[in-house]
Amino acid sequence: MSLNTRLLFALLGFPLLVYAVMAVLFVIQSDHTGRDVLKDRLTSAGELLAPSLGSAMADGDLQRLEELAQQLLEHRGLRAVTLFDEQGNRLLVLGRSMPPPPRLHAPEVTAIAMEEDAWRLQVPLTSETVASANRVASGWLEAEMDIRALTLERYRLIASLSLGGMLLGLLLFLIAFAISRYASRPIEEANQALYRLSRGDYSLVMSTAKPTEFKQLANHINRLAEHFQQAQRDMQSQIEQATSELQESMETIEEQNIKLDLAHRSALRANAVKSEFLANMSHEIRTPLNGIIGFCRLLGRSSLDNRQKEWLEHVRRACDNLLMLVNDVLDFSKLEADRLTLEEVDVDIVALVDEIIGLHAPEAQRKQLHLVAMVYDDVPTPLCGDPLRIHQVLNNLLGNALKFTTEGEVIVRVMLDNQEGQHVVLHISVSDTGIGLSDEHQQQLFSAFSQAEPSHSRQFGGSGLGLTICRQLIQRMGGEITVESELGKGSTFSFTLPLLAHLADERPPELTLDSPIVRLHEPHLPTRNVLEHLLERWGARPVSFIDAGSESLLILCLSAEDFDEERKGYWQSVIQQTPCPVMILANTTSFDLPSWELPHGGEMLCKPFTRAQLATTLRMLMHPQALSITSDSVSKPLPAPHLTVLIVDDNSPNRELLKAMLESDTLRIALAESGHEALEFARHHTADMVLMDIRMPGMDGIQTTQALRRINNSWARCPIIAVTAHVLSTERQQWLSEGLDDVLVKPIDDAQLQQLLQRFLGIAPQHMTAPEVTPARPLPSPSAPSSSLPAVDLTLGARLAGGKETLAKQQLVRLIDSLPETEQQIRSAFQAADLTTLLDWVHGLNGASRYCGAPELALLVETLETRLRTSGLRHVKTLLDELYTAMARLSQERHTLLT
Repeated sequence: MSLNTRLLFALLGFPLLVYAVMAVLFVIQSDHTGRDVLKDRLTSAGELLAPSLGSAMADGDLQRLEELAQQLLEHRGLRAVTLFDEQGNRLLVLGRSMPPPPRLHAPEVTAIAMEEDAWRLQVPLTSETVASANRVASGWLEAEMDIRALTLERYRLIASLSLGGMLLGLLLFLIAFAISRYASRPIEEANQALYRLSRGDYSLVMSTAKPTEFKQLANHINRLAEHFQQAQRDMQSQIEQATSELQESMETIEEQNIKLDLAHRSALRANAVKSEFLANMSHEIRTPLNGIIGFCRLLGRSSLDNRQKEWLEHVRRACDNLLMLVNDVLDFSKLEADRLTLEEVDVDIVALVDEIIGLHAPEAQRKQLHLVAMVYDDVPTPLCGDPLRIHQVLNNLLGNALKFTTEGEVIVRVMLDNQEGQHVVLHISVSDTGIGLSDEHQQQLFSAFSQAEPSHSRQFGGSGLGLTICRQLIQRMGGEITVESELGKGSTFSFTLPLLAHLADERPPELTLDSPIVRLHEPHLPTRNVLEHLLERWGARPVSFIDAGSESLLILCLSAEDFDEERKGYWQSVIQQTPCPVMILANTTSFDLPSWELPHGGEMLCKPFTRAQLATTLRMLMHPQALSITSDSVSKPLPAPHLTVLIVDDNSPNRELLKAMLESDTLRIALAESGHEALEFARHHTADMVLMDIRMPGMDGIQTTQALRRINNSWARCPIIAVTAHVLSTERQQWLSEGLDDVLVKPIDDAQLQQLLQRFLGIAPQHMTAPEVTPARPLPSPSAPSSSLPAVDLTLGARLAGGKETLAKQQLVRLIDSLPETEQQIRSAFQAADLTTLLDWVHGLNGASRYCGAPELALLVETLETRLRTSGLRHVKTLLDELYTAMARLSQERHTLLT
């Protein structure tokens, strides 16, 4: 409510309220007073004439009664006068009278009966008798008075008072309005002035010709405006000063930004130089490493005594450590530069873990450690991720566990941590019973170039980058890595691994058995738990070693101590007394495995064993439909389905050699000499695996692989293995990212080939003893110095040809027949400085010599290809001359091979 309204209410409302109350009281008082006066006058008039009327009535003087009654009627307000006798009979009626209520006797006293619009006066009439002085009632008088005049007078008074109230209200309103305007106008001016001040208008000046209070208010507002004006001037000055300082700061920051930009560009250039340096250094380091490794391979194929073999093994290990160091530095640099890309392909966790276990099996066997892999059944398959990086992380963790463990066990566990829709989180751990870590060492464990103790790098080897790379790889894949360890009591490295599961389902059993009883002896508890679980999963009923009598298979897990004469004799007697096949699981290498007599059949496996190896061996020893097995059924393996392997290679000897190495009852071999021929075969047939030569004329192996993948879904899922005589680490990664599944380096090792067949086709490795090879006659090489490698080594050739000396000679003759054309093409390409053509012909010669017993030519052409790929045409003239000389010496041996 505004101030004006309040003033109006205060100045107008209160006086009017007082006037109204007084008017009401005055009307009420006037009405009461009028009534009382009229009542008194009527009563007095009646009582005054009552004696005369009584006497006249008693005398019967009607004329006098009429005169007295007429006199009474003349009083103001009376409208009728009626006289009654003692019996209530009317004697006289003057005026207009309303019929009174019936009465039987005269009233004793004077009374006034008040009705709605009339008063009725009743006065008793008496007369004195002569005999006695007593008064006798002779009747009564009724006088009726009209009181409407009194009511009209009251209304007239109310109207007069109301008119006076209205005039008073109008007068008060004018006075209140004037006063409110006089009081509120300065306040409104002050309010407007304050509003202008709030809007930033500080130039106003209020007039002070007003009452003292408003004058003080105006003075205060004027001083406030002056204060704001001064503050505005000060603020403007400060803004100008701050703007000047900010401009100077901006100029300084701009200069710093220019310097930072220059420093950033310099850092980028330095980083690029560093990356290029690391790449070049890795290639340069790999060049002599390839030469060293090549010499070691060639020396390993020659006749060496035990001491020389031991030295050669030390050299090989040193080369492997150096190569691992180079790879770690390259991976670390890629991670730091954020240039590492992750693949998303199907991953079989069981196969991946089995592969890693197989890689580290020799080290575990050498240290007599129990290496156990546990992949829980709830882990689905297949999952989608980067198998190469998962392999790298697990390989590093398992290698560290074996490196720092001298006795006890190393256990790999793969569990399902969480599964929501198509997203799966695995929990993978590697635990050992090694030297352990203190709390201080655990905090710095994942730092680059750091190990738990400085002496570890000298004692155990390594660059200190492995765990750093593992941590960064796991973080790139969305997981976390942790370590739990106690000094002297081992360590447990765990990491979570988020993967996609688009088509994942529960893993089916690898084997189905009809509840045979399997008697098991395994002192190592984790290994026994794994064996019992797998046997129960596959349908068998494992029992303890002491429960003998009704078993269908006996599994003996033996350690190196069990191979002593006394212990071996005991176990041999157990085997003799067992009327069923026996499977021996030995914690040693196959070279140290003694011979055992298995009268009822059986098989021997070396720990650590993979799930596929165990399932394949059980399938061989037990028919899935039988409850018990006889010794005859053990000797007959189950028929395997026919599988097709396509070999694509432009070199005919290479194709024939691969065909000879792969031919078996379970494999059908198809040959293609070019990428176009492979595509023609693929349009009409399917294959279960492809061995693809990379460098072929026309359509190379990469282009052929990509074209095969596009034909249909069967070829999109078909495993394709690159076969090449030379591969760098960067090339290997590129080939895997472009659709190839693995890389096989020539000369192809039979064990590696069998491992690939087991991994991709599920074919168990063939445990065959190498055939005896007749030593070749020493071939004269008069032109070759005694210190060089021989031009021809038929022993080596026979070993590369799977023990077939005739095939080895044929390979050598084919190679020698192709040398003139090869030499001419190499000379022409070198003279024309055509690096691409030169590399093609050198690579073809490298691949052809890898399968032949030509050690001198194989080493020279491998070194030449490495030099060409790392350094180009520089510094190869000397190698080319040596190559031509080696080709000439090899050509001189042709007539000797044909004799």
